[in-house]
Amino acid sequence: MSETVTRTNVVNEGMSLAVYETGNSDGETIVLVHGWPDTHEMWGHIVPRLTERFRVVSYDARGAGASTVPRERSAYRLRNLASDFYAVVDAVSPNAAVHVLAHDWGAVTVWDAAGEPHAVDRIRSYTSISGPNLDHLGKWSRSRLARPSWSNVKQVLAQTRASWYTVTFHIPGLSTLRIRRQFAKGWPAFLHEFSGVDPSLVTENPTLFSDATNGMNLYRANLVPRLMKPRDRSIDIPVHLIVNTEDVAVRPDHYEDTGKWVKNLTRNDIHAGHWSPISHAVEIVELTEKYIDSLKS
Repeated sequence: MSETVTRTNVVNEGMSLAVYETGNSDGETIVLVHGWPDTHEMWGHIVPRLTERFRVVSYDARGAGASTVPRERSAYRLRNLASDFYAVVDAVSPNAAVHVLAHDWGAVTVWDAAGEPHAVDRIRSYTSISGPNLDHLGKWSRSRLARPSWSNVKQVLAQTRASWYTVTFHIPGLSTLRIRRQFAKGWPAFLHEFSGVDPSLVTENPTLFSDATNGMNLYRANLVPRLMKPRDRSIDIPVHLIVNTEDVAVRPDHYEDTGKWVKNLTRNDIHAGHWSPISHAVEIVELTEKYIDSLKS
């Protein structure tokens, strides 16, 4: 087993993706996919708890950290991000399927990748945290509004309210102003206020502001098209939901219908906010390993 971190670059669609590998070279491979506005460093409390058992791979998504930053909004579409994900998987584990743990937009990306026909050959298991399948979210919203009971409408309104900040992310200038105001007291202070994270656990990435502003294109390129015209997307790989019950950005209600589209679904709820990989790293790792073990029984 190696505790050193090896960095390589994987090129896909003209994007150079910074890939980081550590852990047990003889173990199964687990790929960690971060969200907005993070880099691979968001997994800093998770990785050391996985290295004894797994070969641990993480990478900076396009537009973040040490990876290429495309200028065009269209380059941030989910199909491109999913293509990056598969390029990394194929590079680090060409002959064996991998386990995946993903958060926020990383989870949204892997949901998209999981709907592809070849997912069953490349993804052994997928643990998703705080990132919805946008097609499923669109279907769920439509189904609730088609049966407008007070309970159904309240659920949609709660998610709409939680996602209201994304409206400002679509407006150039206003989105940058919002980011400056949100992060004015520093990233640790923001995560404490937004997600209840102990500031002492947070490391502020030096590329944070540019990653946050570049990452606006994730919202602009994907939210409206996917939510307005959700596709039928069945998922054939094993999926493990870790649902943060105190997540103010992604409300738990919309996962109620996930079993309609996922054949092999396991769910665990934890009392945590959005950035649970930082605040609840021990619990995340325990649940992930327990789930992976359950697939072997």
